[in-house]
Amino acid sequence: MKVDLNSDLGESFGAWTMGDDAAMLDIVTSANVACGFHAGDPIVMHRTIAAARDRGVSVGAHPGFLDLWGFGRRPIQGESPSDIEKIIVYQVGAAIAVAAAAGWRVTHVKTHGSMGNMAMVDPALADAIAKAVHTVDRDLILVVMPALELEKAGMKRDLALAREIYADRTYDDNGNLTSRKKEGAVLHDPAAAAARVLRMIEEQAVTTVSGRKLPVRIDSVCVHGDKPEAVAMARAVRESLEAAGVELRPFVEFVRS
Repeated sequence: MKVDLNSDLGESFGAWTMGDDAAMLDIVTSANVACGFHAGDPIVMHRTIAAARDRGVSVGAHPGFLDLWGFGRRPIQGESPSDIEKIIVYQVGAAIAVAAAAGWRVTHVKTHGSMGNMAMVDPALADAIAKAVHTVDRDLILVVMPALELEKAGMKRDLALAREIYADRTYDDNGNLTSRKKEGAVLHDPAAAAARVLRMIEEQAVTTVSGRKLPVRIDSVCVHGDKPEAVAMARAVRESLEAAGVELRPFVEFVRS
C-alpha cells in the first residue's frame, strides 16, 4: 500500500514566521505552498520550494481567500464563481512561475482554509476551482476530500484527483471537517493522531464525531504545519505507517495508475 504525507507550508510572511518548514520537509512527501493570499510571499515561496526540491518533496500550489489578517480561515461570501476562478488562476500561476525559478515544478493544487471547506459543499465554488486548475494546466492533480463537491467537480473536468484525509482534524457526518469553532475539532496528541490515521488507512474509512464510518479512498494524509506539535505529529504518523508496512510516496507517482 502506498500513501502520501503532506503539509501546508510556506505560510510565513515578511518578518513573520509560521511553522518549522525545514523540519516538516524532512518528513513529508508533498508540500502545499501558500501563494501570497492567505500567507506567503515571493521570497518565502521560493525558499520553501527550493527546500522541497533539495529533499525531493513534491510541491503544490495552496491558494486561498485574500485574507492575511484571518489566515484564510474566515469565510468570505459574495465572490462570484467567475472571480474565484481568476483568483485561483492568479495564485496557481504565481506558484508555477516561482517553482520554475527555483528549478522545480508544481504537481498539484490544494485549496486552503475556508475556501477549501466551502468548496466541499458548494457546487458552484467547487466548479470554479476545478475549471481554474484545468485552465492553467489540465495535468495538475487536484487534492480533494472524498465524496464531496470538489471531488465531483474535479471528475467533471476530468482532472486527476488525490483524495485526502486529515490527521489532526475531526469529521462531521457529511464527511466534511468539523468547524474549528467546536471543542475538540483540532487534535493535538501526536500518538493518538498516528493511531487514528493508521486505522483510517487500514479501514479505508473515516470515523465521524458521532461514530459513523464513511468509506473513502485515501491517497494522502495531511498534517497542518502551523501548530506547535506539527513536526512531532507528522513524524509519529510517518513512523506508524511505515511500521505497518505502508510505503510513503508522493501521490504524483501513483494517483493516475
